[in-house]
Amino acid sequence: MNTAEVLALKEILSTPKNVVIVPHKNPDGDAMGSTLGLYHYLKKLGHSATVIAPNDYPEFLKWIPGTNEVLIHEMQTNKAEALLTQADLIFTLDFNALHRCGAMETPIKNATAIKVMIDHHQQPDAYATFVYSDVSMCSTCEMVYHFIDKMGDLDQIDVPIGEALYTGIMTDTASFRFPLTTSTTHRVIAHLIDVGVDNSTIHNAVYDTNSFSRLQLMGCALNNLKYIEDSHTAYISLSTNELGTHNFQKGDTEGLVNYGLSLKGAKFAVIFIEHQQEGIIKISFRSKGTFDVNAFARTHFDGGGHKNASGGRSTLNLEDAIAKFISILADYKSELQT
Repeated sequence: MNTAEVLALKEILSTPKNVVIVPHKNPDGDAMGSTLGLYHYLKKLGHSATVIAPNDYPEFLKWIPGTNEVLIHEMQTNKAEALLTQADLIFTLDFNALHRCGAMETPIKNATAIKVMIDHHQQPDAYATFVYSDVSMCSTCEMVYHFIDKMGDLDQIDVPIGEALYTGIMTDTASFRFPLTTSTTHRVIAHLIDVGVDNSTIHNAVYDTNSFSRLQLMGCALNNLKYIEDSHTAYISLSTNELGTHNFQKGDTEGLVNYGLSLKGAKFAVIFIEHQQEGIIKISFRSKGTFDVNAFARTHFDGGGHKNASGGRSTLNLEDAIAKFISILADYKSELQT
């Protein structure tokens, strides 16, 4: 977003507007943190703002300030679509292609509102009037912080905004571990703590609220862990039956793929999760170093994301999806051995 665009958007936001803020389908910590952080900021400026999520999100994120005001399009369709029709601006956060918001794609396309994209994924689609896209950023939450800065309003950041933004930065960097965590990221975090954010409370709220069944599911996933030594690759699979046996709830598989990457010598980790109702296998890819899982996911599994963290999908059954992955992996063996 160049200076002229910043000034133009600032002018638009200088008078009260009806604003809708949308995360991607199956929102994670960065999606909900960024939307709720922006929500609180815009409310402070006097705008009428509403967060509309395409579908529900995990319980471990439902403590974030403002969560009780979030509309779920899947459950409150008529109300949500009326707000989209009435909106002056629609902000889309943490995604850059409208198909990523599921059933909200068409109503957003049809809305006459000015559209603003804030996102850190690769290859954005051209649907927004204002685009703030930066693949070097660790999270959309960090981008919202910089967006507020561009608007000249860092002094507006308070505890509710800070708690939302801290959550997304923390979750999208795996607690500040991933390579895109920069010194600037830490300076942003330091400022959020300075305004009153209690970092340890947020870590506990997100990571220390496991149900007994989720820990049992984690045990099942680790029991299914396989390691291909000559490719430095670990993969995990979970079938629909295994999810059902362990009373799967939304968010229960979050972060499981990282256990594969924690193996000594591992450079590439994958988890395959069977969703029979949707007729797909959801896949998460993680890597260390130079191996580009964004390119891998885009080329082979209808996905994408970041260099070291991406998602994908397959319409094959679970066994065949894994077999396809293993056969493809042979072509990357030399790259993974360096």
